[in-house]
Amino acid sequence: MSLIVKDIVRHHAGNPAPTLKGMSFTLDTGCLAALLGRSGAGKSTMLRCIMGLEPFETGSIVVDGVEVKGTKDCNAEQRAQQIKAARRKLGLVFQSYELFPHLTAMQNCALAPVKVKGESQTVADKRARDLLCQLGLEHRLDAFPEQLSGGQKQRVAIARALAMEPSVLLYDEPTSALDPSMKNEVLQTLKRVDAQNVTQVVVTHDLQLARGVEYVCVLDHGVVIETGAPEQVINAPTHESTRALLQAWLSADAGSPPKA
Repeated sequence: MSLIVKDIVRHHAGNPAPTLKGMSFTLDTGCLAALLGRSGAGKSTMLRCIMGLEPFETGSIVVDGVEVKGTKDCNAEQRAQQIKAARRKLGLVFQSYELFPHLTAMQNCALAPVKVKGESQTVADKRARDLLCQLGLEHRLDAFPEQLSGGQKQRVAIARALAMEPSVLLYDEPTSALDPSMKNEVLQTLKRVDAQNVTQVVVTHDLQLARGVEYVCVLDHGVVIETGAPEQVINAPTHESTRALLQAWLSADAGSPPKA
């Protein structure tokens, strides 16, 4: 298993109830999965916990065999070492891409392998070029971010994350900043990455994108309420909260006010 999230409990200061209430799910190596849920369901918090950007009190996260325990189950030094080891196997594609504006697409992708992993510039450049070409950017290698479209910037950000050779790649709302016509391009990009056997976890409100993944987890009030293939979860949900969520999204897409 590439990613195991087991019984994660996360409290935020000032909130009487935990944000994550024993959240659990498991993803196989190479799976393309989507986390769905209303705002406040715990999707982004879960993503930050996986990445080690937020602590969680109890439970564990296992990334390609590396376990990170909650703050109540190990001391700060042990947990810091666990997070450091897990991050070597993780990549994160930010919603706003966060490309370096003064570097070309190639330079953006080759920088971290050289600076962080100590690779030679030749090796890093070759991997950067190969990844950008695989994602359809062979003619934009020397372009700066300001010269790229939103979809192209996103593909550069994905290639940059893949350049560090992660086992698991996380995305935070990858279609939120794009024109609706670009959404299919995003899905096709994710499927190109899928061919490299990288596990991908996509936090999204986009039903079009969710229909194209392999596995869906629906979150509600800090727990996973339904999982399965999108054709089952989206077309024939069994949980009432899932049905209400999908109806609200469909109503919003149709231009009418979402139902509560």
